[in-house]
Amino acid sequence: MKNTSVTSDHGGTVFALARSLGIAPEELLDFSANINPLGPASGVLEAVCSSFRRVLHYPDQESFELRQALSVVHCVGIDNVVVANGSTELIYLLPRLLPGARGLIVAPAFSEYARALKRAGWQTDHLILSPADGFALSLEKLAVRLAEGFALLFLCNPANPSGALLPLAMIEKILRLCRQSKTFLVLDEAFMDFCEEESAKGLIAESGGGIVLRSMTKFYAIPGLRLGYAVGHEDVIRRCADQLEPWSVNTPAQIAGVASLADGGYRPRTIRYVSTEREALSRGLAALPGLTPFPSAANYLLVEMSNGFTAAELKSRLLEKRILIRDCSNYQGLDEHYFRVAVRTGEENYRLLAALGEVLEGSEP
Repeated sequence: MKNTSVTSDHGGTVFALARSLGIAPEELLDFSANINPLGPASGVLEAVCSSFRRVLHYPDQESFELRQALSVVHCVGIDNVVVANGSTELIYLLPRLLPGARGLIVAPAFSEYARALKRAGWQTDHLILSPADGFALSLEKLAVRLAEGFALLFLCNPANPSGALLPLAMIEKILRLCRQSKTFLVLDEAFMDFCEEESAKGLIAESGGGIVLRSMTKFYAIPGLRLGYAVGHEDVIRRCADQLEPWSVNTPAQIAGVASLADGGYRPRTIRYVSTEREALSRGLAALPGLTPFPSAANYLLVEMSNGFTAAELKSRLLEKRILIRDCSNYQGLDEHYFRVAVRTGEENYRLLAALGEVLEGSEP
């Protein structure tokens, strides 16, 4: 398939897009960013507002209260957790921290993996999974690639943009392969909150050989605050903490993280809601001409088109209706016939399906 370039194009570019259209950002219905449709947990906005009383002090460089809360939630030690200014900060840190010069990325994948490796001077290669078999990962093929000599492996689970989930038992086998080939596993679990039982956080925290990256911006709907963290063996986490820029996580973000975790009902409520709406949205998409959504374990759906439209054309048509989708043609292993949509509220999902119906059934590309 086409597209071998590294790009920084992402979803969620509502501010720049609104400026280009001459409209307010609030006029756009954004399906390109995978954010919890329920919004922040109860108490978060109030906690953030109250936190401004502390802005006359430097932030807690250790993010102690948040790390303590995360250690309780994930049943790991506090020294197994490091907090960062979004998990992207850690993605860029790790190639600078680890010895080596070659990295392998399981693709399609988040473009910042390749950008981080390139910026650190690493050579980058990809193990590209195919949509034809639902983006299945072959352990045999992975073993062959790792034998070529890679110091680092980037793997996202559930995958972005496909939403495909690898069970914990398979991650355990992948970790074993990485140990055999002396490859450090960077396991990005940015969307694992939706299927926590398959997380490898405990396995990697106990045994080492890798690190688990997590995000609080997606599931907890606070992307504007930039908050992420990593779980791993104490030695790995200590090395990360030592190399992070000082005070990179501001006080409002730390307090928002603690308040998010304190709402005990938020997680099950989100999982129930997103699961219901994801299934409804998937059925609605499949009912439209030439659209095939892939199964997903997260809060987004990758869709393949076979109706003559390209993702760019569809995105342009939907923008006329003030709806933004994610054109996936810049993902390694995908082409111009793939797009991704977030799972939003039932009403918003219905608006998307209605707009898609008008575009696909009412005109030619």
